[in-house]
Amino acid sequence: MAEQYDTIVIGSGIGGLTAAAVLAKGGQRPLVLEQHFLPGGNASTFRRKKMFDFDVGLHYIGDCGPGGFFPSLMEQLGIADQVEFVPMDQDGFDTIHFPDLTFRVPVGWDRYRERLMAAFPHESQAIDRYINFLRMVAGHPPPGGRQPLQGVLSKPWSQCTLGEVFDAVEASHRLRHVLAAQCGTYAAPPNKASVGIHAFVTDSYMRGAYFIRGGGRPLVEGLVRVIEEGGGEVRLRSKVERIIVEGERAVGVELANGEQLRAPIVLSNADAKRTFLEMVGEERLSSALAQRVKGYRMALPLFIIYMAMEVDPSELGLPSTNISLVPAYDAEEQFAACYEGRLPERPHVFISIASLKDPLSENIAPKGYTNLQLMSLAPAQPQAWGISQGPASAPTKSGYRHTPSYVAAKQEMEKRMLKVVEEMMPGFIRRVIWQESATPLTQERFTLSTGGTSYGLEHTPDQFMTARISLQTEIPGLWMVGANTIFGHGIHGCMLSGRAAAGAILQQRG
Repeated sequence: MAEQYDTIVIGSGIGGLTAAAVLAKGGQRPLVLEQHFLPGGNASTFRRKKMFDFDVGLHYIGDCGPGGFFPSLMEQLGIADQVEFVPMDQDGFDTIHFPDLTFRVPVGWDRYRERLMAAFPHESQAIDRYINFLRMVAGHPPPGGRQPLQGVLSKPWSQCTLGEVFDAVEASHRLRHVLAAQCGTYAAPPNKASVGIHAFVTDSYMRGAYFIRGGGRPLVEGLVRVIEEGGGEVRLRSKVERIIVEGERAVGVELANGEQLRAPIVLSNADAKRTFLEMVGEERLSSALAQRVKGYRMALPLFIIYMAMEVDPSELGLPSTNISLVPAYDAEEQFAACYEGRLPERPHVFISIASLKDPLSENIAPKGYTNLQLMSLAPAQPQAWGISQGPASAPTKSGYRHTPSYVAAKQEMEKRMLKVVEEMMPGFIRRVIWQESATPLTQERFTLSTGGTSYGLEHTPDQFMTARISLQTEIPGLWMVGANTIFGHGIHGCMLSGRAAAGAILQQRG
């Protein structure tokens, strides 16, 4: 086909949509190709019983106050009137229940420090050193520019794990679990997680935790509108089979149906391993890049229970907070079970209650009903779910869903999670009128992510920042955005990558 588009974007995840929207605002004509029947990737929503919109990946985001990243970007794109940020409880946007302690995480570094010291009065020095170090990593240098902890660590912070920082400040076992309770937001345990990603995520929420009025739908619809009004297009049910490389340059894509589309720029929001090893082909990569991509480790995936209860949110007696249930001080063991391909015996459960965060939007739940999700880390191996290969590799992507062994594994994980909830919050789950679960295979089926992860590459020191995928790849004309890039995962990281890549492309093209 003759060139009709300035850029072809593979995948309509939030990074791809952001890049396409910025390009469209800059006068370019992008084409977004999505293999699913809904746009948005992990920011998409799905509807059940004609009553409930469930968000796939939007649970809360930080830095949405005046002048914050998200409001500023919405202004730049012209959708600020369409995307409203609703603050969560500033005195405890995360509520973490341990066997012998309940800890509420407040907004603001100083309040966070004070609350930690009230809970652990004998560990004030460890808390001070930890907070000061995290703030330094996040870009808030201590007075005088001194950071004593850096000398104790004996290496740059970018090479340190969170666990090494805990060792350096001499934090107790219980304190470590409180400090690391939010590690599920990037799916890596303290002994593996980069302290950098932990600091950046924590700092973002210290600026305030927010939800989007109406869930992820307004954000996705706003980005699609900007793309289409700028002359671009979002095409669904259009799976890209390969990236066309001619003369060592990416010049277009070929769809699963054989159709070829060409453009001067190809921008992939797809999984990095699938982009390079399958769509481009290892033979077209330098040996260094091929080895890097093959060696990348993906973050652990999630198991999610989507639920609706005939309970008015006011009956729950809770503020706008997330709830983390930690039935034992065994975080490393939980991760180890998942890495080994075993379902955790007593999983840690994260509960996101959309109806508490946004009680006014009836698309989330009508009056008198509560929309919520229960999440836990889970093993990526298909064998853990009773099948031999993931849906992205199977001839029929959805064929596994009714396999007895798969159904049994899925029900077992549901049972274990609900048992933990009942033990730690008796009677909380009641009058359920809708319940369904998504395994890592579900995620892989809809997004084609390697291992069914929602987080991209695992955030370890050897896969942090510049060790990840660059926006502009070694193949001329091929760019990357999304969770596998230097900006990391989540709506914040993916939108940052989309804006940065589109800005660089516009600058190069004058």
